[in-house]
Amino acid sequence: MTQMEKIVPATEVPLLQVRDLTRRYGARIGCADVSFDLWPGEVLGIVGESGSGKSTLLSCLAGHLAPDAGQVIFDTASGPKDTVQMDEPERRRLSRTDWAYVHQNPRDGLRMGVTAGGNVGERLMAVGARHYGAIRDAATDWLGRVEIDASRIDDRPSAFSGGMQQRLQIARNLVTGPRLVFMDEPTGGLDVSVQARLLDLLRGLVREMGLSAIIVTHDLAVVRLLADRLMVMKSGRVVEQGLTDQVLDDPQHAYTQLLVSSVLQV
Repeated sequence: MTQMEKIVPATEVPLLQVRDLTRRYGARIGCADVSFDLWPGEVLGIVGESGSGKSTLLSCLAGHLAPDAGQVIFDTASGPKDTVQMDEPERRRLSRTDWAYVHQNPRDGLRMGVTAGGNVGERLMAVGARHYGAIRDAATDWLGRVEIDASRIDDRPSAFSGGMQQRLQIARNLVTGPRLVFMDEPTGGLDVSVQARLLDLLRGLVREMGLSAIIVTHDLAVVRLLADRLMVMKSGRVVEQGLTDQVLDDPQHAYTQLLVSSVLQV
């Protein structure tokens, strides 16, 4: 049963509520009037061709880009708060604790001059961990979970392949058990065989940890494997959304039909 098919208790609130989110670049629309709810444990995929607005939307959701209008309401420990209205220190704290961001290029999400273990340990220290032995043990455990041999714990990411760097970035982000993970083309730029291995890893971690995630990708195979629900964007607007299998197997909007039939090069 998918997240959207289950009966949601009346007392449960969405983890994330997005209302009329809009971002413009002068006269050009980045994203416009985007609204949706994300429930705990749900994975949402966002697809569209280059320039459709999916990356702009993700940047606004994650606080990397200020929207021109709209709300991004997150269910924090002290209740729902509009992250758009948060001050920068509070937003940074949220990014270190409840949120995580997996970049397409792992070099953007790693400290390349710090060891693999240090990269994972830094995230733990950001949430208050101080015991060196416990931090190193947790880093060793997570390297194993993302299929990096423990003997590489003191190697720097620059000595790793692209696929290993991406797995290390995932370990760094997930070690603290964030409640919401943003993923920007997590398998982009990798060889097909490496992509398949990484997708299997991500699918296992999503299920094991009950992660809530928002994944932006141009690859429909990625969202079919990982996402419970799918949003399709065109020219900055959502043109179709629904359960992933329903949207991909029976697309209603002409643009989605083109995407699914691979007429558009995305």
